[in-house]
Amino acid sequence: MTGRQLTRTGLAALAAAAVAATAFAAPAQAEERPTVRHTATQQAFDTLVKSGLPGVTGQARDAKGVWKGASGVGNLKTGKARGKDDRFRIGSITKTFVATVLLQLEAEGKLDLDDTVEKHLPGLVTGNGNDGSTVTVRQLLNHTSGLYDYTSSPSFAERYFLASGFFENRYTSVAPETWVKEAMTRPPNFTPGDRHDYSNTNYVLAGLVLEKVTGDSYENQVRERIIKPLGLKATTVPGDSPRMPKQSARGYSKLADSPTTVKVYDVTELNPSVAWAAGDMISSAGDLNRFFSALMRGKLIPAEQLKAMKTTVSGYGLGIGTGTIGCGVTLWGHGGGIHGSGSSAVTTEDGRHTLTFNVNGHWGGDGDPVAAEFCGTKAKKGVAAKGSATLTGAGFNTGFNTGFADGFTRR
Repeated sequence: MTGRQLTRTGLAALAAAAVAATAFAAPAQAEERPTVRHTATQQAFDTLVKSGLPGVTGQARDAKGVWKGASGVGNLKTGKARGKDDRFRIGSITKTFVATVLLQLEAEGKLDLDDTVEKHLPGLVTGNGNDGSTVTVRQLLNHTSGLYDYTSSPSFAERYFLASGFFENRYTSVAPETWVKEAMTRPPNFTPGDRHDYSNTNYVLAGLVLEKVTGDSYENQVRERIIKPLGLKATTVPGDSPRMPKQSARGYSKLADSPTTVKVYDVTELNPSVAWAAGDMISSAGDLNRFFSALMRGKLIPAEQLKAMKTTVSGYGLGIGTGTIGCGVTLWGHGGGIHGSGSSAVTTEDGRHTLTFNVNGHWGGDGDPVAAEFCGTKAKKGVAAKGSATLTGAGFNTGFNTGFADGFTRR
């Protein structure tokens, strides 16, 4: 898959022009000084670090301005503090970008959410009871396809999440079709449409459908349709590049399936083709806040497609989840985990209050920045403090507290 990050020509220029006409341009806002309003959020960041995570960075945005916070270190070797504007791997938050592009394509009449996978990718989903003619694009996006999650494979874990396999394969480039073929070695978990079950295979296929429909790369379509129109200058779709851009922390993982493992490894460099359209993007807290705000305010997709996106099964819509936290606030967003990085991005439904944060350790920790930010002092009354942003709906778990078997992805 070498070179997928390179720009390919196609419909991208036309798409960019169409999106730019309604693009969200947030006015410049100065960073707030620490205030009582965000004291609980900063304390939650500090709690995550005190519980054993290296560092955390995040940003909240609302009508009163932008607040940035950080705690702990970005580099265990040098002791350098975690930066408030760090870039980081966003893992499965990539899924929201992919779903947004596919919904744009539907609005343009280039595909239908109820098209079958077989229509666009003939012969790819087949074998062991799998049948692409029974799975729709909609079912890929809301995880009701029943397709086996390739990251759940024990052999996948051995190759990419245990220390020996990781260091052997961390720079290996793998074509996305490889992951689909791996999933096809297992029968589906259930009949398509029967229920919701999160599977990264769905979004690898969604990325391939996107490319087939546009004749362009998934990476370029995300750049031209979302990143450039919104001015997301810290957001990249890295393709095969294993390196992180400047102003980013080191990422750490225990690379073991035992919660009692003590040794920590630097896993910052990683060929993200291990995740591709299911979780390979890089961004910042500020950029993700802008993205989710624009999305929920109807600046990226028309009302009909936004309604479809927010139609949920078990709390999960089309590339976005929803849940109500302990003080009664309902939020939308997504979480994501990948080696050395766990992130959560959430917003109120009107897009006017957003929070994104990231930890640079791939293991669990105590502290709940989401409840702290949106509930404040009320967060002390019955709001879960374990794992971060554990809500009633799916899609919010940051990935660093879901357990090793979930790999870079589960939420």
